[in-house]
Amino acid sequence: MTNALKGKKVVVLGGTSGIGLATAMAASRAGASVVVTSSKQKNVDAAVAALGSSAIGYATDLGDETQTRALFERILDLDHLVFTAGDSLLLEPIATMDLQSARKAFELRVFGAMAAVKHAAPRVRPGGSIVLTHGVAGQRPMSGWTVGASICGAVESLTRALAVELAPIRVNAVSPGFVRTPLWASIPEAEREAMYRDAGSRLPVGRIGAPEQIAETYLYLMQNEFSTGQTVVVDGGGVLV
Repeated sequence: MTNALKGKKVVVLGGTSGIGLATAMAASRAGASVVVTSSKQKNVDAAVAALGSSAIGYATDLGDETQTRALFERILDLDHLVFTAGDSLLLEPIATMDLQSARKAFELRVFGAMAAVKHAAPRVRPGGSIVLTHGVAGQRPMSGWTVGASICGAVESLTRALAVELAPIRVNAVSPGFVRTPLWASIPEAEREAMYRDAGSRLPVGRIGAPEQIAETYLYLMQNEFSTGQTVVVDGGGVLV
């Protein structure tokens, strides 16, 4: 699989930070031309500058199907679609939860992913693939993770259903565990580092993950032509403890 991405077009939705950017950079190093998106133009500009001349980017609200449709009309054909887009997590007990906020939490991570697949799938070239993203909260939820766990479960089921419906396009998903990403940037640095150390100490591998480690799994699923309908968990053993 060493040269399987050379000359291919890889579209990473949410590819301007964290796991998405790491995946875009890994694909670029493997010889792919990369397209990245973010809802913010400044993030797109920064990512494209970091990725180099083989990359282009578009500012797109993936929660708006009209914008998603227009995005793929500009991109035209592609080989691999990766969906890593996400927004802040809704962590709240069910007893006090605003259900309207809960519904909104599904918009990007579930319905945004569905819209992306809807408009990208007819443009995927033979041998191409789609890789979605959820998380280990679906397998090992904690208190207050009702919405997050439900989203993970929905995306996992969506992955299996799409693998059947869209065949021979391969559809898989990556389920990361606790990873050092900008998702946690709103937490003060000292508190955040303490959280990382505490969480890592409880994992069998003794540390939390890095975006680059998760990116390797996206590349594997893009290149392995015999994998479809699968979720690959990369969590340092988190679901075991």
